[in-house]
Amino acid sequence: MAVPLICESPARESQAELLRQRYGFSAELGEAPCVLVLTETRLELRKTDEPKLGAIFVDFVEGAAAHRRKFGGGRGQAIAKAVGLKKGANPSVIDGTAGLGRDAFVLATLGCMVTLVERHPAVAALLEDGLERARGSEVDDIAARMTLHFGPSLDVLPSLRADVVYLDPMYPHREKSALVKKEMRIFQTLVGADLDADALLAAARAAARVKVVVKRPDYAEPLAGVKPASSVPTKKNRFDIYPI
Repeated sequence: MAVPLICESPARESQAELLRQRYGFSAELGEAPCVLVLTETRLELRKTDEPKLGAIFVDFVEGAAAHRRKFGGGRGQAIAKAVGLKKGANPSVIDGTAGLGRDAFVLATLGCMVTLVERHPAVAALLEDGLERARGSEVDDIAARMTLHFGPSLDVLPSLRADVVYLDPMYPHREKSALVKKEMRIFQTLVGADLDADALLAAARAAARVKVVVKRPDYAEPLAGVKPASSVPTKKNRFDIYPI
């Protein structure tokens, strides 16, 4: 889906034009269901036909990211166990389905060097904006461990190598919480389904030196129908582990 980018701050119009050129955004609003808006402080994604949903943006400094950084449980978190974070061990990680970068930020917070791969231009632009605002802030050291690549994982992964490749493909959610409902409604309009998700497993295995970790809802079948060697369960999800 083509997403327009408009600028609410005249002082940032040149930056908006750079983003349009880099990611192929239009400057014309038209009848697009989603629009990127560059404000005085950040880049936002808004659903034009449902303004009450509010904006989606990436914030690694405050809000939920700050709370999880301070109180999320450190290396005792399920994702840390699945990836293999241990005392003195900080594996390098490729997040092949970066999305809004939440899991990547958790892993970077815990000491991992994380390469984020995001294929949708609007989501990649939101990530870029969030990382830029994180640099020079109190989480500058964490942001320095995060590198963004724009493009489909099936195209980008062959040029990358890391200890662990982490995947969290889009999957229909059953939860009814307001946050999930808001984000999933906007993301499903914007991105659609991950129709090539099954093909990602083989590409991830080729790029990983140690293991592939796949996050799945607890009710979902294994990715590509391939049974994992083990799993780390959580209340609503699980992390399937495929050793190399």
